[in-house]
Amino acid sequence: MRSAALERLVRQARRRAEGQPCDVCGAPVPDEHRHVLDLGRAELMCACRACSVLFDRDAAGGDHFRLVPQRRQRLDPVSTGSLGVPVGLVFVTVKSDGTVVAHYPSPVGATEWEVDPCVWEEVVDRHAQLGTMAREVEALLVNTARGQREHWIVPIEDCFRLVAVVRQEWSGLSGGSTVWPAIERFFAELAEDRRSCDG
Repeated sequence: MRSAALERLVRQARRRAEGQPCDVCGAPVPDEHRHVLDLGRAELMCACRACSVLFDRDAAGGDHFRLVPQRRQRLDPVSTGSLGVPVGLVFVTVKSDGTVVAHYPSPVGATEWEVDPCVWEEVVDRHAQLGTMAREVEALLVNTARGQREHWIVPIEDCFRLVAVVRQEWSGLSGGSTVWPAIERFFAELAEDRRSCDG
């Protein structure tokens, strides 16, 4: 993920308290609102209700904008070993052209690794839910670091938030004393958000 995308996310959080316009049309945006992904810049944009409805139709955003879904689905464990994933904290997205990319949150942003599409298809064959992921705007999020077993389909905005958490909390060579508790809180909040939606 580009550092500009993270900076924009931080600016949006600050501006929310003041009230901000829709990043697409300029109309007022309520505290609870949807996001669209600018595919060209890989940046999230706040959207008013009208723009959310507009971009909820598949063709409305064309090749430029895509509405970010709100689904947070916990999965049974997904074996990522065959994907060549060398770390325990990763999210995987499928691009519009079918390219599969693994992203590793790090203190400098997200490092990317292209996944063999044939291997990805084998994983999807074993875990059918992955075949329902919306391209560009949903991700397989995996945390097997430090004995964790977290496997989710999440909106891409959650992945952006996780990268921001890692960048903010990381210190030294190994991450320091605050980054892993912060990551654990992130996943606890993810589970809580899902329970709230289910309720």
